[in-house]
Amino acid sequence: MTGLGYTLPAVVSVLAVCALEFAVLHTGLFRRLAYWLSMVIVLGFQVPVDGWLTKLSAPIVIYNERQTSGLRFPFDIPVEDFLFGFALVTGVLLLWERQRADRTT
Repeated sequence: MTGLGYTLPAVVSVLAVCALEFAVLHTGLFRRLAYWLSMVIVLGFQVPVDGWLTKLSAPIVIYNERQTSGLRFPFDIPVEDFLFGFALVTGVLLLWERQRADRTT
């Protein structure tokens, strides 16, 4: 397992989104309770759906295990899926907040 094909881009995507917020956008999104509640809601839907899609007993989506970290939790969900999900949702919300702030100024 090298993790270079899936794990590395997942980690880089999280770092890129965090860098975007802290170095460029400065929206304050990470300080808002509403953001963290929205992430809980996202996880509430992601876990059952992703768990169903990636369960090892009957997978619909099959990953090349040599390209992942091999860590799966819960329900056989590759941890990389959570990293990509965080980056995707957070990136969209950051850009949304930035354009909203630009409209009001």
